[in-house]
Amino acid sequence: MLPFLLIANLITFGVFGFDKLQAKRQQWRISENALLGLSLIGIVGAASGMILFNHKTSKKSFLVKFFIVALIDVVLLYRLIRH
Repeated sequence: MLPFLLIANLITFGVFGFDKLQAKRQQWRISENALLGLSLIGIVGAASGMILFNHKTSKKSFLVKFFIVALIDVVLLYRLIRH
């Protein structure tokens, strides 16, 4: 499972970077729902991408949804560890 999570986080990180690049070029963008969906699997990669690329950090509506996704991840991890 660890290799899957590592790859998922790397892909999520890359997608956040790509979306930031697309934003700078004013080209086609990845939807917020897709970014949040990837964040559910690769939360560390998403958070790293947001910080490193300064992407979606000033959009409060996205941040609220992102923190809900992070909370869901914490609950799922807790349940996985407990069972």
